[in-house]
Amino acid sequence: MPDAVTRTVSVDDLARLKRERDEADARYNAALTAVDQAIQSPGDVPHPPPGPDEHQVTPLNRQWALPQAPPAATGWRGRLARFVWTTVQPAFAAQQEFNSLLVDHVNRSVPRDRAVTEAIAATLGFVRRQVDEAARFQSHLVLYLQTLTPYVDTKDHEFASLARRVSEDAEVALARLDDVARGLAAALSGLSDEMLKRYESLRGTDQRVDMRLADLSASVALLQQASLTMRRELARGLPAATASPAAVPASTAPAAPAAADAPQQMLASDPIDSQQYASFEDAYRGSEADIRARMADYVPIFTGMSDVVDLGCGRGEFLGLLRDAGISARGIDLNHEMVERCRAQGFTVDETDALSFLRAAAPGSVGGLIASQVVEHLAPDYLMRLLAAATVALRPGAPIVLETINPACWSAFFDSYIRDLTHVRPVHPDTLKFLVMAAGFADVRVEGRSPYPDQGKLKRVPGATRTAAAESPALLAVADVVDRHADRLNELFFTDRDYAVIARRP
Repeated sequence: MPDAVTRTVSVDDLARLKRERDEADARYNAALTAVDQAIQSPGDVPHPPPGPDEHQVTPLNRQWALPQAPPAATGWRGRLARFVWTTVQPAFAAQQEFNSLLVDHVNRSVPRDRAVTEAIAATLGFVRRQVDEAARFQSHLVLYLQTLTPYVDTKDHEFASLARRVSEDAEVALARLDDVARGLAAALSGLSDEMLKRYESLRGTDQRVDMRLADLSASVALLQQASLTMRRELARGLPAATASPAAVPASTAPAAPAAADAPQQMLASDPIDSQQYASFEDAYRGSEADIRARMADYVPIFTGMSDVVDLGCGRGEFLGLLRDAGISARGIDLNHEMVERCRAQGFTVDETDALSFLRAAAPGSVGGLIASQVVEHLAPDYLMRLLAAATVALRPGAPIVLETINPACWSAFFDSYIRDLTHVRPVHPDTLKFLVMAAGFADVRVEGRSPYPDQGKLKRVPGATRTAAAESPALLAVADVVDRHADRLNELFFTDRDYAVIARRP
């Protein structure tokens, strides 16, 4: 059962967040009240001072001057007046000068006093306007602050409503999923039990087979060494014409290939009708570009080799790859149309069967051997004779690659193998590996080829579905069963569609 969903917010966290929100609301309301109470009504601005007192200015300007000459009198009065004038005239002159300065000062002060009064009045008017504007701004600020709380509250109410709606929708979806899962569980309960039983039985069988194959592998290694030793001794003691370990006594060897040695091809040698199988290959084998791309991985195996032979070379895709890599090679094929196509591309190709070619080849003359999609066309006896002849024709250390359809992949068997009428027998990867090891080859390994596309495989239960069903152990159990069945069916139906056995001549 999968682990429970890890929650990032606990109940204590929610309570703490609620408490902090209430405290923040209280502080906000208190601060807003303080701001509202702090608004001050502007008081009366003092009036400007009165203007300068100018009602005596005009009289001062008319009467500041004093007499400048003695009174015109005769006799003793005149003399007395002139005496008195002579006595007071200096004082009158000084007073005249003082009066002149005073009147000038008064005349100069009046405009300045007027300007000062006007400036004070203008300043007081400006201050009054600013105070009024500040009071109006404070009023608007308080009104704005008072709208924040309703604004935030509406957001909270909206989000709360959305969250509640999402929660309700999720509950409805979970209820529907629970109904579907219950129905699925009821439908799969019988099938799942049976599949689990068969799976456990297959696991036990696989374990027993693995143990037997391990023992068999050790035995085969001993038999390989014994076979190589026997062949070497027989080659030293027999004539060259019978040196091949696959040769039969001269008294029983037929002049032409026996029925078991006959290759399987539709109208292969007929110059006209051989194109039928070539057209079949064009339709179902794949384009030449696709085949070149799929076989390009084999080229490094033959790096540094020469005299490589492509058994069943077909349209010559791999011969082209070898030529591009600078590796000398020749092709072998029974189909006349295929041979003509290869020769038109400049390839060296023999129109014969693989066993006849290898038996006719000088020992150790072949630097590498590949047969792609060929062994499924061969009868078992022919295949074993072919492998035996290959051990003689190949040089020591030369590689051999045998690619064929993987019958362990059921989709490949039903989609590819049975489509071709020239296919004789499907060859299981373990079987072909065993035959190659038994023929005396070393470093034998099996590589999967052409994996089935992921988009075509059965899907496991999505992670989102598992998350939604985290609270229901029954749903999670059903999801686990579905995943196991999908994995097992993918192993049987949708694995590697081809495989290759790769080995080397000791």
